[in-house]
Amino acid sequence: MVVLPRPSKRRARPLRQLQVLVVDRQSLFLAALAELLTAAGLTATIETTTDSEAAMEQLAGDRVDLLFCEVRSEPLGGAEIAARARDLKAKARIILLSDPEDRALLVAALSSGAVGFFTKDASPEEFLEGVDAVLAGHYVLGRDLIHTTLNRLAQPGGSSRATPRDQLSPVERNILVMVGRAASIPAIAQSRGISEKTVRTHLTSIYRKLHVRNRSEAILWLARTPLGEEAVLEN
Repeated sequence: MVVLPRPSKRRARPLRQLQVLVVDRQSLFLAALAELLTAAGLTATIETTTDSEAAMEQLAGDRVDLLFCEVRSEPLGGAEIAARARDLKAKARIILLSDPEDRALLVAALSSGAVGFFTKDASPEEFLEGVDAVLAGHYVLGRDLIHTTLNRLAQPGGSSRATPRDQLSPVERNILVMVGRAASIPAIAQSRGISEKTVRTHLTSIYRKLHVRNRSEAILWLARTPLGEEAVLEN
């Protein structure tokens, strides 16, 4: 594990009880992580959710001190949540998590505003040490991510950013393909079994990741990629 000390005027741990929120698509993982944190003696009220949009609302209201979020959380991805929280100057410290096969996505999120990064197969000891370091105001990178990070930086023009397509979640890619088929927001909502508000949230995230301003520019971007072929084939 790599710990990068960061000058901070904040206490290592607030004197009051921490408000902790855990976001993941899998309920079993949520329960396991909450149990691990409780067993480690973390003085906190721990909440869990599978809905990252609801988590974003809590962050915006400054009701969270420490957030653990899966990088592929839905409807908003973990990197998107961290970036929005940074823009809002939310007080929460954010630790992003990923499955081992998603290391590249986690490394791509290094500049998102999160301060801790771990794959889900990290040892409990390393993970809890990292949590303590984050609460002390430091920046933490799990041992399992060091090789991936160095490889990315060693590439010509290397950086910690993934391509726009890499940053799209599976749900976002699906919605983008539907946009390419000229599906309306109500039609997308009905097809996905989600609210129109959630569809709009997805679209905002898609536009941001693709660096486009609106639906028309997103369709033009789509037409230049293999995803665009999916839209044509299914039309």
